[in-house]
Amino acid sequence: MSSILDSVNQRTQLVGQNRLELLLFKLAGRQRYGINVFKVREVLQCPRLTAMPKRNQFVRGIAHIRGQTISVIDLSLATGGRPIADLSTAFIIIAEYNRSIQGFLVSSVERIINMNWEAIMPPPKGTSGKQSYLTAVTEIDKELVEILDVEKILEEISPSPTMIHDESVTKSITADLGGRIILIADDSAVARNQVKRSLEPLGVQMHLVNNGREALTYLQQLGKECQESITEKVGLLISDIEMPDMDGYTLTAEVKADPKLRKLHVILHTSLSGVFNQQMVQKVGAEDFIAKFNPDELAQSVQKWLHVD
Repeated sequence: MSSILDSVNQRTQLVGQNRLELLLFKLAGRQRYGINVFKVREVLQCPRLTAMPKRNQFVRGIAHIRGQTISVIDLSLATGGRPIADLSTAFIIIAEYNRSIQGFLVSSVERIINMNWEAIMPPPKGTSGKQSYLTAVTEIDKELVEILDVEKILEEISPSPTMIHDESVTKSITADLGGRIILIADDSAVARNQVKRSLEPLGVQMHLVNNGREALTYLQQLGKECQESITEKVGLLISDIEMPDMDGYTLTAEVKADPKLRKLHVILHTSLSGVFNQQMVQKVGAEDFIAKFNPDELAQSVQKWLHVD
């Protein structure tokens, strides 16, 4: 199964072109799902799992893989479905989210698809139940492919703290921001609310949007009311990278190419991590890159880039 990830080495060519690669898989039924290859470290047949006492109900056990002990989450169970029954034919997707390594149990893994983010659409409004675990949908081979809100799943299993502990940082943010707002772009409602809960106690005004396209449209419209720069009304942009319609890299490039918007500082705040992404941040012109989710690190970055002209 390692051959399925051979094309990952070419993924650097996709960045800045609003493109991505999806690894397609299935859970306990016929529905197909996708996960961004950027998140995937390895795909392997399910090894022997060791049950742990008092584990979360969605964690089927732990696996010992290449010297690491990794929790294995049944994605079907975690999204309200029936458990994956036959572990002897199942697979584990080893992925990195939010500074940690997880194993996602799936029934089968298919192939990698190269796509444009514009073909990845937000889920229908008003979705509930299992559908509420979606961040996006797309169509492949005339079939619907669903992209799961993994951040929501992980938050339900192990909630992240959102309190900022550094009081000197919070006072500085309030003073430097003045009457301006902070724009937050993220397709995950969980991630948007984490940032919101962290900054709300500071009295910060925020505007939240679901993807890069919405963020760019909002900035362009608001920019018409500004004399010289959007920074008259917006103090900072905090953006996810993976978003339907327009990703964070493309959003940043568009902001930096617009004379009215280019002075706006951009923090890319994402579950992706690693040296590769640091290089891409510099390529598109973002000011900072922070792996989710550490409220103190986020606050320190906000303070830093509000203070820099």
